[in-house]
Amino acid sequence: MTGHTTARQQQVAELLDALHTDGGVRVVTGEPGCGRTTFLKTAARLFRDGPVRHLGADRVRELDDALRTAATDGPLLVCVDDAHLWDAPSRAALGHAAARVRESGLPAVLLLTVAGHRPVDREFTGLPVLRLGPLTPGDAALLVEEATDGAVDPAVREELVTAAEGNPALLRASVQRLSPAQLAGARSLSRPLVDAEVLAGVAGGRLPGPPGECGDLLLTTAAAVRATGEEDADAGLVQRACGAVAEGPLPEVLARTEGRLRFRSALVGRAVYACALPEHRRAAHRALAGAAAEADGVLALLHRSWAVTGPASGLADALAAAAADPACPATPALRHHALVRAADLARDDADRARRNLAAAEHALLAGRASDARRLLDLARGPAEPASVRGGAELLRGAVLLADGPVDDARESFLLAAELLAPTAPHAAARATLGAADAAWSAGDPAACLSALAPTYAPPVTPLATACVRVPRTDTPEPSVVPAGSLAGGVGGSAAKTPRRCGQPSRRAARVGATAPRAAGIPSTAPVPDGGPPSGPPQGADVARDHRDGMRAVLLGRFDLAAHPLRRVLERGLHGTDPATLLRSAAAALMLGEVTAARRAGARALAAARTSGSAALEPRALEYLAYAELRAGRHQLARTHAEEGLRTAERAGQRNTAAHHHAVLALAASIEGEADLVGEHAEAALHTARRHGLAQAATLAHWAAARADLGAGRPREAAARLGPLVRPGARRGHFAVWMLAVPCFVEAAASAGRPQYAAAVVEDFALWAACGADPQAAAQLLRCRALLAAPDAADELYLRALGRHDDAGDFERARTELLYGKWLRRRRRLREARTRLEEARIGFERCGAGLWAQQAAAELRAGGAAPATATEAGELARLTPQQLRIARCVAEGATNREVAFRLSVSTRTVDYHLRNVFATLGLRSRVELVRLVEQEEKTGARL
Repeated sequence: MTGHTTARQQQVAELLDALHTDGGVRVVTGEPGCGRTTFLKTAARLFRDGPVRHLGADRVRELDDALRTAATDGPLLVCVDDAHLWDAPSRAALGHAAARVRESGLPAVLLLTVAGHRPVDREFTGLPVLRLGPLTPGDAALLVEEATDGAVDPAVREELVTAAEGNPALLRASVQRLSPAQLAGARSLSRPLVDAEVLAGVAGGRLPGPPGECGDLLLTTAAAVRATGEEDADAGLVQRACGAVAEGPLPEVLARTEGRLRFRSALVGRAVYACALPEHRRAAHRALAGAAAEADGVLALLHRSWAVTGPASGLADALAAAAADPACPATPALRHHALVRAADLARDDADRARRNLAAAEHALLAGRASDARRLLDLARGPAEPASVRGGAELLRGAVLLADGPVDDARESFLLAAELLAPTAPHAAARATLGAADAAWSAGDPAACLSALAPTYAPPVTPLATACVRVPRTDTPEPSVVPAGSLAGGVGGSAAKTPRRCGQPSRRAARVGATAPRAAGIPSTAPVPDGGPPSGPPQGADVARDHRDGMRAVLLGRFDLAAHPLRRVLERGLHGTDPATLLRSAAAALMLGEVTAARRAGARALAAARTSGSAALEPRALEYLAYAELRAGRHQLARTHAEEGLRTAERAGQRNTAAHHHAVLALAASIEGEADLVGEHAEAALHTARRHGLAQAATLAHWAAARADLGAGRPREAAARLGPLVRPGARRGHFAVWMLAVPCFVEAAASAGRPQYAAAVVEDFALWAACGADPQAAAQLLRCRALLAAPDAADELYLRALGRHDDAGDFERARTELLYGKWLRRRRRLREARTRLEEARIGFERCGAGLWAQQAAAELRAGGAAPATATEAGELARLTPQQLRIARCVAEGATNREVAFRLSVSTRTVDYHLRNVFATLGLRSRVELVRLVEQEEKTGARL
């Protein structure tokens, strides 16, 4: 393969940048056809620092000469392809040279490739490994366009991309087998697109011999993986099925980890299965069915279905029933594969459509959105019953809400509601709630309230009372789930029924259509049989209570919201269903019970992981991240968002990922990491603009403005925030803009333009009066102090500090800083120093580095020398993000591994690591490791 993709080029460029600070050596591996040779060629083309040498086994002696030359003449790139094919002495010499490059800090870069279908040779053990993963669907599509000169039908291209599973060589081989007419979609495609011949051609000589030696174990493992669609298989099941010794040696293409068997190369596993004789494959499945724990369980029936040769409608019915049984412990992924197989064996089109719909639902729960989309296309033909087409649109809306334009999601939900209303009213109600989710995500409060309205209720005007999160849903049965705001939601208003928020008022109407922040949390059990249920779904009472509670909150009737929300909270905390737990966490935030919300959210995350519901994990982590931000724990929020971003990307949930990026931008804006704020804010905005995510966009802009404020640029911050918080077409999302008001007031006052902030403070007061957020009351007093006359400001600042007990270190420190500045400008220096020192300590406690520097600068301006943190050691000179990276590097992580942990690019890691070296005066990673270890031993704080 000579072509390359943009992603591979970027990966090579990032690697070359990282190797300057990462030891200079990398062992590049990956499955057959992944493009290891192309990777080396791309590296050679992109290397600009010096000469490039390609070495073979017969030229290993030239390596020492090359390294000596690099020591005197400057940087050098050495490329070694297929090092695993070298003889043992040559491999040993190569491994020794690689160790020298890493330890000596020579200005040389050594890249060597080895096969990924077998263990790395012991001569290269200990060297950092880079495993080339599959191409993303987007890059695979670009490769197809390149290979066909663009002469490919989009539907054919999508099928090719899906069949190749991101393997470049497999993709090209599949393209070459098709005629121009087939590529253009004018002729039907041969099935399967990737057959045994193509797989064997790419796998080369890596396939085992016939059954009887190690072939039985390999084929049985391949059959187990093929049936379930998982990456590995239960080792005990496979060994029982083929009679292998449990602790016996394994073929080199297999690996055993924690009781699971897997192929080191997924492509080799596919080739083993495809190239086996049909009777041998069926025998392997029969053996696996017989070895399964339950003869009538999903796994046993699934293997039996792959062992049959003729019609098997009875077996297909049993398989579909077992997969739909809610008492069955099967994961969503296994249910998905069982229902797909049952659909293949269905006796008529109606059964096939219903089973494909059910399979799509479980594929979505398993985090396989692309599979869900494909199955939905199979289940929504015009000839299908309205209930099936409605169910397909209901699921399609959920898919789009997680990964697509939310306006399109809303239309799918509305169509689903129309189709389902005559025969499945409860499913139609869920579709209507999904439409409300989508309307909220798009920033349309009127449409959201309209969707929540009972059919008998007259139209009403929503009360603008609280700033809360967008309701969104990623599961097949969407529903609106209020969650409370990023800064507090409705807090205790539902329980306390504040007198100013019990009824709509003329004054409240001025604020506009602002509603409580609600989290879109998966909330209902899967459809049991592949079609919309005819009776009330499990959890219908909880859904109804949540709908009633949220509608009451939207209308400002917190007196009516308290009881239904309390019932939701109590029901969920006594169960183990992750969706219901997420509802409980949402209700807890609406009631202002943050501790209960965090507990329910954490339990929901654990339950989602236990049940294998991969689609719920990123949503639960998103929920936890926002809850931590509300509680003022931005570092915990960052931890949840970093993990949530990874799970969202794995599950194909770009909209959810955008919200995690927004959380990370907000957290970074507190810590003063301007480059991270920009990186995550731009990532959030990229998806938000394409998919109409008004809330994520508002949060990203707010994060950028808060970073400006922390860096001492109030004019820039006010310019960013003004359009978000003032009335007009550019105002931010209706459920979020209020959160940015305190920042805008501070920025406007600091920039000498307090007159621009007076009106929005009055709007903010309406929300704060509801008791919606423990931070809001103190923030309001701080805002009033910033705008007040000198004779009134002093008392307002003191009152604000008195209300900060529950607001967290960061908000209290901001008030202390502003009060200290006010005191210093009035020459009350002793009082100013006390306040500014408290502010500095508070900012340092929560990792807000730039804000702490502001407090220190004010102390110096007031004639005081702030205490230094010399007792914290050299590492105290680093920023919070630099400290995190230094710690990861000290643990032995490569730049790429650090980037994965922190959910940033490797370029960002490399940039920070260079600054770490410059700040600390270090020359290598070894020196950094020693410094970290030394300071940890002496008790220095990282």
